[in-house]
Amino acid sequence: MSSTDYSPPAIARLSAALPFWMSLGLIPLVWTGALWGGWWVLLPILSTWYLFSALDAALGLNLENPDPMTAEQHLFWYRFGVMAWVPLQVLSLYGLIWYVTGAGHLSGLEKFGVFFGVGVMTGTVGINYSHELMHQKNRLERWLGDLLLAMVLYSHFRSEHLLVHHLYVGTRRDPVTARYNEGFHRFYPRVLRESLQSSFAAERAMLARKGLPWTHRSNPFWRYWALQALALGLAALIGGWGGLALFLVQAGVAIWQLELVNYVEHYGLTRKHLGEGKYEHVKPRHSWNAACKASNWLLINLQRHSDHHYKPDRRFPLLQTYTEDEAPQLPFGYPVMTMAAMVPPLWRRVMNKRVKAWRQRFYPEIEDWTPYNKGTLPPPR
Repeated sequence: MSSTDYSPPAIARLSAALPFWMSLGLIPLVWTGALWGGWWVLLPILSTWYLFSALDAALGLNLENPDPMTAEQHLFWYRFGVMAWVPLQVLSLYGLIWYVTGAGHLSGLEKFGVFFGVGVMTGTVGINYSHELMHQKNRLERWLGDLLLAMVLYSHFRSEHLLVHHLYVGTRRDPVTARYNEGFHRFYPRVLRESLQSSFAAERAMLARKGLPWTHRSNPFWRYWALQALALGLAALIGGWGGLALFLVQAGVAIWQLELVNYVEHYGLTRKHLGEGKYEHVKPRHSWNAACKASNWLLINLQRHSDHHYKPDRRFPLLQTYTEDEAPQLPFGYPVMTMAAMVPPLWRRVMNKRVKAWRQRFYPEIEDWTPYNKGTLPPPR
């Protein structure tokens, strides 16, 4: 049998993966803003939040589930798109620092606008891709994930996500689970502080169980700090103080983007307390799900978050979606929901009734939710 006999299925796999490469379009949009200035600097913002919201409305939902037993070799083009993003982001971020710091046609406000757009790119795509990479067993992929996080000065997210969030989601021990009635503007400073503390504490506890001090070279925080120092130093070397300032702008925007998504993903959802500090196992019902087609292309199925928590090692093209009987559904995709989260009264009006309906659907036996709301239940064992 000739090699050409294998072309159709290979082409089919490539064409199936291509929609998930739409995020690559953010790179020329950011560069367009840098080259032309003016209102062009808004292109990354308008595309990620507004264009994809419109596409979600036009294209609707994708309720189809892939075969979760699909062989790894059939996922090559999906993996390639994620891994290829890393060098592209490095070149774009530092290339833009070099260009923008020397661009006489851009005002200070326009330069800020360009790097606000860069932060939308490194947050919406870069951190999201690092999330996919950090969950893999392949050492190269995990290192690539670390590089992406270092470029936004949020390297501890890997430790927090793997050692804290996935273990304690839906409980008070997880900083990232937004509490019922907690507005984003209260959630944000809390999670910035607590996620750093909890991630370091988790790594220190892991080393202590091996009889090692936190200062041991195997503590990943040494790698985190070294990579972040390298990322900052390179920005300063290329663009001086101005380049360093622009780097910090995009990092701040990227972190804000990440925590907006974290806020949306688990707002008000809690695991049932079984007594004596024990909680039920994590189930699809403990994450908000969204089946919006276009924004799942942009976010490589991150909105199929219920299945991600149920099967954390499942690669993004194989993530399953769930019905309303199995997992709570967001009324819109993340682009719309993150914008709503910035307006707490609007957010509570949209989401609190859904949290109450979720409680009635999945836990009708719990009559008093006060301990869950006030956080008076004991921490998980």
